[in-house]
Formats: sequence, structure tokens, C-alpha cells
Amino acid sequence: MKYNRLSLLVSTFCVAFGLLACTTVPPETRPGLPEPVPAKPVPVETLKPVAFADLPGWQEDDLRQAWPAFLVSCQVLIKKPDWKEPCEIARDVNAADANAIRVFLESFLVPHRVANADGSENGMMTGYYEPLLRGARKRGGPYQTPLHGVPDDLLVIDMGTLYPELKNMRLRGKVIGRKVVPYLSRGGMEQANSLSGKELLWVDDPVEAFFLQVQGSGRVQLADSKETVRVAYADQNGHPYKSIGRYLVDKGEMTLAQASAQSIKAWVAANPARRQEVLNANPSYVFFREEKLPDPQLGPKGALGVPLTSQRSIAVDPQFIPLGAPVFLATTRPNSGQSLQRLMLAQDTGGAIRGAVRADFFWGYGAAAGESAGKMKQAGRMWVLLPKMPAAR
Repeated sequence: MKYNRLSLLVSTFCVAFGLLACTTVPPETRPGLPEPVPAKPVPVETLKPVAFADLPGWQEDDLRQAWPAFLVSCQVLIKKPDWKEPCEIARDVNAADANAIRVFLESFLVPHRVANADGSENGMMTGYYEPLLRGARKRGGPYQTPLHGVPDDLLVIDMGTLYPELKNMRLRGKVIGRKVVPYLSRGGMEQANSLSGKELLWVDDPVEAFFLQVQGSGRVQLADSKETVRVAYADQNGHPYKSIGRYLVDKGEMTLAQASAQSIKAWVAANPARRQEVLNANPSYVFFREEKLPDPQLGPKGALGVPLTSQRSIAVDPQFIPLGAPVFLATTRPNSGQSLQRLMLAQDTGGAIRGAVRADFFWGYGAAAGESAGKMKQAGRMWVLLPKMPAAR
């Protein structure tokens, strides 16, 4: 079968090149994490058409807040035949009229309940955000931790140039002699000091720099120039993302229920001698590029290639949820039983976001967003909204 042959071919190349991660690269990917693999055929039972009346809280959601994010998704979706007509008509919908938006969505889209492979409908909902770090362009004083650009010796092999069926599949490594070998892991780079000369900026906290890589992008307030810039994902060393929270749980330092960004930071602060050991438990290392920040209200670009919208964008597994599609989410707020039911847009991906009923909720920018994102570990359900067949409209 074609898919099995493709999987075998991918595995063979991964082993042959000795690389630890075979990844795909969309226009922009939530950085700090390996990118998604090419989409597999979705089992029919994963998505089941339902009525809008089956969506809890559908009538209560203020769709005006989601509409700008939907129109941004349409900039990409309009290139797909099924989405062309709905996205063209969406331009003429009154963005200030919640009822008009609701009528449009119910006229042109059908909600599909998302289920896991075992038929269950609940999954894990986590959160992420865009952090703010303090830094400088030159090393000095408290600014001793570098954020690196892409190293010159990072080799990225585009498999699609050799095999069309491997479009967007890339291998990462470096050349030594006539051999392609894995690129250095996080710990390997620390020991070898191999990124000297590739420093973009210097920040004042190595732990916050680590979590910046996990979040994927962020802002840096520069002390020496009084400006704030954005650092965005540029590439990654090819090693898979591994959770340092899980590492601490496995070491008996905290329970799974206790593991959060806040508790991990507190543990590292209380155990500074083990800081590098813990950080190196995640071999993945992200390289950044600097971007201007013309509009502070706009979020960073996600895997769809469009800016994320605070509390209306999510990261999903694109093997199950089409990028750009609207997704109705029913979950609860962090550490709370308060319902969180709203229309979201699948505009991003993440290496830890795997499975059908699985999403990462983008909380936005700053400390308050970080507080919510770090604590979010909720059960939830999802419905993806897909275009109706023309005859059904």
C-alpha cells in the first residue's frame, strides 16, 4: 500500500542519515518544537457531521471576536477549492453583526465532532503565549544568555526534491567529511560552544530563554536601545522535543499534577546546581530570527503563516485538523471549572500537539497570558467546521 511504502521510505532515510528527527516545515511553525509530519489519511470515524445545536455554548459565543481571525485564515484557505466560495462571501459579512456572522457560518459550514482513535471525544487542552524577556544587543552585565540565529553548518535536506511524495519532509544534520551526521543536541552545543558568532541578542535569564524556545517566539525589551523586538522561529537542530516537566516527574521531583511552567521554574530556582542538567533533558534547540514589531497588537505568525489572535487561535495536529479551519472548543479555564466554550481558528502546530482531540490555546502576550498558559492542562472536546457541499447550502 502506498502509505506504508512511504512510511518505510521515510524511516529508512531517518535511520540512514542517523538523524533524530525527520520533520516537515510549513511556512511558519510554532517554534521550539519539531514540525508536523505530512498528513495521513484521516479515518472516517474521526470526524462525524453533527448539528450546530450539538455545540455547547454555540449560541452564547460572541462570534465578532473570532471573525477577524477567520478572515485572516481565509487569506490562505481561499486557495483551496472547497473554501473559495465561503471565503469570498465572508468578505461581505458585517463584522459588527454577531447574528450575521452566525448565519453565514451555519449556512456555509458543517460542524464535525472530532474523536480519538479509540472513539473517545475528550482530549488534553494546554496553553501557550508570547513571552517578554529583558535583553541587549551586546553581552554585558546581567545579559549573559544568548539567543542564536541559524548556524552556518546546519544542513537541511529537502526530501521533496528527490521524491515528490515526501514534499515538505526535511532532514537536519551536519556534514563531517563525506558523512551526514546528527546536529548537536542542546547539551552538545553547550559543551562545544559551537554557536559562537551567531548570537542575535543577549538576555538576562537562561530559564526564560529556554521557555522562549518552547513557546516558539517572543519579544525582547532591549535595555541598550530602549526598543522592543520580536524573535521568531527560524529553524531547529533536528532533535525531538522532550518535556523537562516529564523529566522532573520521572526523577521523583514533582508529581504530574504539579508540573507546570511555574512549578518547573520554581524548582530550577531552588536547585540552581541542577539547572543545566534539567534544561539539557530537552535535546531540541531552536534558532531565531529578529523581526520588527510594527503593530504590538498582532501576535506572532503560526504554522499557517498568518498572525495569531489572542484567545482565538489554537495549535493542532494537522494530521487530523486542517490548518486554517474554524474549530469550536469546549473546555474549562485553567485551574477552574469555569467553562471556556468558543470558536477558535486552527492556525498553528506544535511538536507536543499530537492526536485528534488535542489543542494548544494561544493566550496572547505578556505576564497574564503566561500565567494562564502555564497552568492550562484541561480536558476538552473539539468540533471542526468544514465547508458544506454546494448542493447542501
